Amino acid sequence: MGLRGRFLASGEVKSAEDDTRRTLGCGKVCVLYGICNGKGVRHHHCKLYAAIQNDKVTISVFSGAGGGASPSPPALTKDTMLLHFHLSPPPPPPPRPKLLACSPDPIIRTTGFAPLRPLPPTLLASPAFTTDAGLRFREKLLYLEHDLGLDSSRALSLNPSLRSAPLSALHSSAAALLSFGLLPADAGRVFAMFPSLLTCDPSADLLPVFHFLLGPAAIPFPDLRKSVARCPRLLVSSVPSQLLPALRFLRRLGFVGRHRITCRTTLLLVSSVEATLLPKLDYLRGLGFSHRETRSMVLRSPGMLTFSIENNFKPKVEFFLHDMGRDLSELKDFPQYFSFSLEGKIKPRHRLLAESRLRMPLSEMLKVSDGEFMSRLVEMRLSPVNDKL
Repeated sequence: MGLRGRFLASGEVKSAEDDTRRTLGCGKVCVLYGICNGKGVRHHHCKLYAAIQNDKVTISVFSGAGGGASPSPPALTKDTMLLHFHLSPPPPPPPRPKLLACSPDPIIRTTGFAPLRPLPPTLLASPAFTTDAGLRFREKLLYLEHDLGLDSSRALSLNPSLRSAPLSALHSSAAALLSFGLLPADAGRVFAMFPSLLTCDPSADLLPVFHFLLGPAAIPFPDLRKSVARCPRLLVSSVPSQLLPALRFLRRLGFVGRHRITCRTTLLLVSSVEATLLPKLDYLRGLGFSHRETRSMVLRSPGMLTFSIENNFKPKVEFFLHDMGRDLSELKDFPQYFSFSLEGKIKPRHRLLAESRLRMPLSEMLKVSDGEFMSRLVEMRLSPVNDKL
């Protein structure tokens, strides 16, 4: 590729850089040869490299003493573009024979131009710029950031396969999610949590999960979106080794009929039976609850099976028994106690009741809003006065 340019003197590298940015569409290295007769570089060979790296053009200028042979261009490959600037100097002052004689090349002595090298055959066979790997990669980044709303740097870090995966593979994964009712925003959140799904095989990795949810789990199609939005981990869980065993265990526990697994409780399916579900049931039975009572508690409050024993159960049970001085039977009747914040709601409301030497049923103490709780607290404080009146 050739481009007729302008005279390049010292200090005019920026113009060459701008020209290169506007003109160059692909390639790896751009080499410019010519003789610059401008002030400060008179009778010096000037070689300019415009190297394209990560879609940014940088230009370096090298000057050599007059009379030296023009440096050879770097080795070119079929991905390399060679760009020649025909440097046209302004009318120079009358040449000094002594200086012109220093150049051994007769063409340079008479014209002031270095001979342009012919374009290599590999350049003629190079693909069109629209198929350049750099542009395809940039298109992929734009899709990740603009269409899916992802942090492309994080996605590439967590899933290096994205660098080599074709854009069509990303489209296929997104289309698979949309075909089962997810919205583009939902797909973006799923891919943000699990970038590996961007390069998965939808037929082997995604479809089995959706078929499981629609089939054995009996989730209605309109609720698929809610199930996945609540628990994107479903899509990276193995059906035979994780989802199906968890479903069978939960059904034996009593999650059938009106307690069946729904879009609100599908997150239980990603819990390990041996490592997560059984230890929590054992802990509750260890407090003194029978198997039937434990079963009733988790059916009434399925979220209990997602709470941590160390970070939720133990501190709340200790506060309930020692600070609040209440009986375990209240937990049996109101297992939702474990779903409320210990520091944000349980302790502050208990403290207000204790200061007034008052007591509320556990459900009334926690289920109401802050405003309603304070209203009831005021009524309870005033009731002894009203009784005396």
